[in-house]
Amino acid sequence: MASGWARGPLKPFRHAQYRWLAGATALTLLADGMWMIATVWQVIELGGGPKGLSFVAVGWSAGVVGTTLIGGVLADRVPQRRILLMVAGVRVVVASAVGLLAIAGAGQVWHLAAAGLVFGMTAGIYFPAYSALLPAIVEADDLLAANGVEGVLRPIAMQAAGPAAASLIVAAVSPGHALLGVAVAELGCLLLMVGLRPVALRRELSDDEQHGPGRLFADLREGVLYVARTPWLLATLLLATILVLASTGPIEVLLPFVIKDDLGGDATDHAWVMAAFGVGGAVASLLVSSLPMARRYLSVMVLMWGAGVLPLALVGVAPDVWSLAALLFVVGAMFNAPNVIWGTLLQRRVPPAMLGRVSSLDFFVSLAFMPVSMALAGPLGVAVGMDVVFLVAGLVPLPLAVVAIVAARMRTDEIAHPLRIVDRPDSRNPQPLG
Repeated sequence: MASGWARGPLKPFRHAQYRWLAGATALTLLADGMWMIATVWQVIELGGGPKGLSFVAVGWSAGVVGTTLIGGVLADRVPQRRILLMVAGVRVVVASAVGLLAIAGAGQVWHLAAAGLVFGMTAGIYFPAYSALLPAIVEADDLLAANGVEGVLRPIAMQAAGPAAASLIVAAVSPGHALLGVAVAELGCLLLMVGLRPVALRRELSDDEQHGPGRLFADLREGVLYVARTPWLLATLLLATILVLASTGPIEVLLPFVIKDDLGGDATDHAWVMAAFGVGGAVASLLVSSLPMARRYLSVMVLMWGAGVLPLALVGVAPDVWSLAALLFVVGAMFNAPNVIWGTLLQRRVPPAMLGRVSSLDFFVSLAFMPVSMALAGPLGVAVGMDVVFLVAGLVPLPLAVVAIVAARMRTDEIAHPLRIVDRPDSRNPQPLG
């Protein structure tokens, strides 16, 4: 009989391959969190304001959008471990270079934007490969727990531990040294990926499919058609696009200046607020992964996303940093809990041979307006006021979530395609739903 921890949210860790992958993922998420804080305060140290920070943020988001689709095609054609190793190696080199330039006093804002572009490009390649690799190394009924672990690691490492570590280094030494800390974390990720054994693709490629650039476009077209013909998938991705457009720019670009200019805070206060966002996400992800899959999983997921940004409408009236942190705690919880359901949903209902492409399309469509959101947040905050921008970001998504549920007939679909093991006729032998 399995031990208690093996039956709970930590049960994927009984797979040795998963332990290597989870450790590497934790370190690359830690690096992302450190990068976020280090670049903010490096821009400020160089005399930049909201527009300068928007410029740097746009580089990262543009890189993600520019490579995500090809990343999905590669994830269905190239062994995913090989892709993850390449990503970690590139990040070590780039973070080291920009950190050394900053420490030497030769850093410029455009250096950060260029490095952010590369980090974004590698993120666009990493995510589809990770999503396609996960179901190949854990069992189908472990996927909810595995996505829950990732849902816990992401906010803890990316929004809590990473920002906290970077802010301490910034306060003690300089933003440049925090950028070198990013390189160290990525080096650890690279070393753990070396320990991961090669995993075969879950797709058989014929000789014709293996060669010719035309096959890459054919693969991409196949993924696009699958998404377009799947109502629940298309409606959710369109909603995610609007959610990203409304909320990402204000959180990433304007929030540091709310803390600094309106509340008199500094880098440490910024780190505490983002830590609250991360802790909220971790708690909610752990809770969702510890419970059975919701019977109305599509409706629950979409409504949580729509309602989750409502606290942003109150950012402009927050009286102090701790009130702001409480608001971000709720937003983090409502952002991350549905992601656990979403990741499991894709891995259970999308055919394995197409999972990399669909995951990349998910990433691409969800983030298509991220560069726009980043670019507009700074100028809009100056033109109409940051309070107004946050108010709109908090109020727009919920009614659109209701529209998505009705238009895609999600309430009918989720009953016709149950994901709870006990609701399925083959519950004694759970398999992925293709």
